[in-house]
Amino acid sequence: MIKQLPIRVVAERKSDVRSQFAALCYRYRKKKLEILLITSRGSGRWIVPKGWPIDGRTPAECAAIEAWEEAGVRGASDGRCLGIYSYSKEEIGFGEFPCVAMVFGIEVAELARDYPEAKQRERRWVSPKKAAKMVDEPDLARILRDFRPGKA
Repeated sequence: MIKQLPIRVVAERKSDVRSQFAALCYRYRKKKLEILLITSRGSGRWIVPKGWPIDGRTPAECAAIEAWEEAGVRGASDGRCLGIYSYSKEEIGFGEFPCVAMVFGIEVAELARDYPEAKQRERRWVSPKKAAKMVDEPDLARILRDFRPGKA
């Protein structure tokens, strides 16, 4: 387990690059690695759960919270960042702004039927190769395609 320190959230300017923390949720089924993708609420495209920093929480804790809220996943992360990807996020009333997301692996221990955003998203288990083809961000696709739990 990697030791992380809690983060402190400070105000951001519109032009700042925003940071998010993402959860690469995975499991083994019949000895095959599967990755959980969810749909975004706006466009319905395939993504991994991700969200904003939470004051007093570590990046891996933030990713685990998003995994629960957006995908109904309970699980653990070893705290290692698997990679970083960038994208443009559009928020109503704020326009489009640049974001970078740090990705943390979350081994799924439980998958709930009822969770905060269950009625707003679809979820699908797929192979790493298929997951890489389903997402729009090239750097995220590389992280998904190359993901092997337990490998640095």
